Amino acid sequence: MKLRITPLNFASAFFLFVAVYSWIYGVKVSGVKLASMGSAIGWIFLLFAVVVSFMDIMFRNFFPEIKKLWIVELSFITLAAIIFLLVK
Repeated sequence: MKLRITPLNFASAFFLFVAVYSWIYGVKVSGVKLASMGSAIGWIFLLFAVVVSFMDIMFRNFFPEIKKLWIVELSFITLAAIIFLLVK
């Protein structure tokens, strides 16, 4: 099995890091520390990491060439960011 680094690998690693960070240090929302919400937000980011990893596996099956895979995954990340900013 060949190890291929893709943009969604970086995204899932980021979500795992944020989940662990929120479990260890808690979460501050608008300057108020929410100790009880740290674990819930950590679980949400862990769910995001699992979903992103699943999407990465799905994209790898559809696009075997690494160049096309990078283009599709970067387009997916860009589209998700644009939708997030529009909804926000």
